[in-house]
Amino acid sequence: MTVWDDLVGQERVSERLDGAARDADALVTAAAAGAPPPEASRMTHAWLFTGPPGAGVTQTARAFAAALQCVSPDRALGGAPGCGFCDGCHTALIGTHADVTTVAAVGAVIRVMDMRDTVRKSYTAPANGRWQVILVEDAERLNENSANAVLKAVEEPASRTVWLLCAPSVEDVLPTIRSRCRHLNLRTPSVEAVADMLVRREGIEPDVAAAVARATQGDVDRARRLATDPTARARRAAVLKLPLRVEDIGGALKAAQELVDVAAEDAKQLAEEVETKETEELKAALGAAQGGRLPRGTAGVIKDLEDDQKRRRRRTQRNTLDIALSDLTGFYRDVLALQLGSRVALANGDAEDVLERMARSSSPESTLRRIEAIAACGKALDRNVAPLLAVEAMTMALRAG
Repeated sequence: MTVWDDLVGQERVSERLDGAARDADALVTAAAAGAPPPEASRMTHAWLFTGPPGAGVTQTARAFAAALQCVSPDRALGGAPGCGFCDGCHTALIGTHADVTTVAAVGAVIRVMDMRDTVRKSYTAPANGRWQVILVEDAERLNENSANAVLKAVEEPASRTVWLLCAPSVEDVLPTIRSRCRHLNLRTPSVEAVADMLVRREGIEPDVAAAVARATQGDVDRARRLATDPTARARRAAVLKLPLRVEDIGGALKAAQELVDVAAEDAKQLAEEVETKETEELKAALGAAQGGRLPRGTAGVIKDLEDDQKRRRRRTQRNTLDIALSDLTGFYRDVLALQLGSRVALANGDAEDVLERMARSSSPESTLRRIEAIAACGKALDRNVAPLLAVEAMTMALRAG
């Protein structure tokens, strides 16, 4: 199994990255032997990966990072880098490789203090003699200062450093940065490709795999989660019942409250799983004895960690709400398809009776207004409107039609 096997429906991108990884391996081999570098190379120092949610943008960038760090002995025999089994591939894929640094937004933005530390590391030599890889998961969340720090690094890169930037689209990245990157755009995988992956890689029954792939419209991560996590399936089923619960004002407000509460519970569960361990590890690193007091002058470090954890909880809540909004949009899109007599396959075939009921009881114009209300809720959340206020406005608009 190579590192490219998890990239569902991205054959063209995988082919280009495989070629670049081969040339990158040739550059390292030539440098180690004291030979001149190859005259032509498909490798470059900065890459920009874009694509819609669920296309696997970050996974693609991480697979490329693994191929660059591949240390399989088969390479000397003509094998391609990116075997997926060697220590270099394995640690890069799971995020523990010493020469692969991942930067992600803790809250709404990537802070300049985090990016400056990363830029400094980008100018150091790789520990294992291959490549220093910097993977920025949320390049669209670079603020002005952090983006300027990245710009300087990609303008004057170190010879063995590679920047991998991930964003939804090229327009989300500053023109000065994207002009210095090689751009690869990923497409949404087909429903058939996602279903096939679930059967082969996860052992899911074909009927179930086809249903969740259709429900998520090619979103690989969400399809995998729905197929393997009963809680995710129950949450989605509850969201799809929301349109039937907004027939009166009380029902609309109660549905909004429950949706926000579920998102907050998700954030709380993540906090319970991660934050206690993070805090204890930081205290130990600062020299605090087990259950003892912290050394003097370290309280500010703990406070910084707590602030990061709060921002991450808010981000987790927002991600859960985004998934719910996506499910609702898909629901009303199916309603609209029925109202217009379209022959496209329904994404929510398991709720066809509810869809038909909604289609008969409303007009295409009201369905479009409801879809617009869901989009407006997402925009309000982007502007940091209080989640409950934004969701209540949406449910009231869904009621009005």
